[in-house]
Amino acid sequence: MVIVFVLVALLVLSVLVTGNWWVWRRLFRDTTRAPGAVRRAGVVVIAGGWALTVGALVAERAGAPFVLQRILAWPGFLWLALSLYLLLFLLAGELVRPLLRRLLDRRAGAGESVPSPEPGTAASAAPATATAGPRAHGGPSAAPGRTAALTADPPPAAPTPGAGDSGGPRPDLTRRLFVSRVVAGTAAAAAVGTVGYGTHSVLRGPGVKRVTVPLAKLPRAAHGYRIAVVSDIHLSPVLGRGFAQKVVDTINGTQPDLIAVVGDLVDGSVHDLGPAAAPLAQLRARDGSFFVTGNHEYFSGAGQWVQEVRRLGLRPLENARTELPHFDLAGVNDVAGEDEGQGPDFARALGDRDRARACVLLAHQPVQIHDAVDHGVDLQLSGHTHGGQLWPGSLVAELANPTVAGLERYGDTQLYVSRGAGAWGPPTRVGAPSDITVIQLASRQA
Repeated sequence: MVIVFVLVALLVLSVLVTGNWWVWRRLFRDTTRAPGAVRRAGVVVIAGGWALTVGALVAERAGAPFVLQRILAWPGFLWLALSLYLLLFLLAGELVRPLLRRLLDRRAGAGESVPSPEPGTAASAAPATATAGPRAHGGPSAAPGRTAALTADPPPAAPTPGAGDSGGPRPDLTRRLFVSRVVAGTAAAAAVGTVGYGTHSVLRGPGVKRVTVPLAKLPRAAHGYRIAVVSDIHLSPVLGRGFAQKVVDTINGTQPDLIAVVGDLVDGSVHDLGPAAAPLAQLRARDGSFFVTGNHEYFSGAGQWVQEVRRLGLRPLENARTELPHFDLAGVNDVAGEDEGQGPDFARALGDRDRARACVLLAHQPVQIHDAVDHGVDLQLSGHTHGGQLWPGSLVAELANPTVAGLERYGDTQLYVSRGAGAWGPPTRVGAPSDITVIQLASRQA
């Protein structure tokens, strides 16, 4: 097992090193004529960016001073996103590069001077006729010096800049540099623009989605019941109290009957992020606010955070269930808690319930749906996937999760997966906008 881990780690490291070398080559080496300050600056930028990324990750997990975490987090995590899109746009540029070269070569060919005439043509005979002219008309013979002057070869032309000799750069080299600079500049601009827009979309706060979910066992009196689902807020050295306030204001603005916080609230300790989470005390719903742990809570001191959210007025459901007037609401711990002996316990949460009543389950990860089906749950509410967060991350997320985002049915159980309100690592989303979802329950009896 250790050998497999080492081999996988070496493979990942090799891919990272090769990918970054290639990015440096396309951005800096191929766009310059010779080694110099620009190429050295490229090494510093790429190596320094990754040093900040690793430093940010290590500082967060090691519990470094919060000020240091904040200093490293912004540039380190943004570089992680920027390097991804630099690579993707440069790869796309490889498709454009040969087409652009071909276009420039064709234009250069169309602008060449008229080719020299072939030997034996009238144009080639003209100089000889001019030289022999006096003799042909019977005039006096030219003086020997004069004849030598007329018949000597003309001196070679001066080198023309750009002709490919020592007098200037070769045309093919100039065109190659031009193409490299166009592709590199376009890729860099596109990457910066993409990351900038994706970061702005996170920092402005999540939007609101509304989804109607019919439940066969829901009584008529509960028709239209609204549950505000929020997951993956990820309060951190990057997303702090101001972001939490935006999330709380957005949730309260939907006027829900119940609020469900389904894990990954934080990336850090209560000591560091307790002040950032304080706005959660302002959450308002008729039937209260409920919380279940996500995998990141177990990286951040789950026990302390459960106590903290309880102090803020949320009710943690730790493998527990509460009976609301018209349906059961249950919650299970995240699977990451198994390493601490606090994993999900479906039997404890659901084993003795009345299956004639509708049941809504809060479970952070979509993979828990199979246990939910076995225990007769009508609706599971989850997060965890972020919808992929950074495209093409959604393709990877699909390999690890039964549902990446939205509503799907598994047997008699429906699963809704939120894309989450915040972001982990880079405060950036591309192709997976953040959301708070208002689930409106519908009674088929109505």
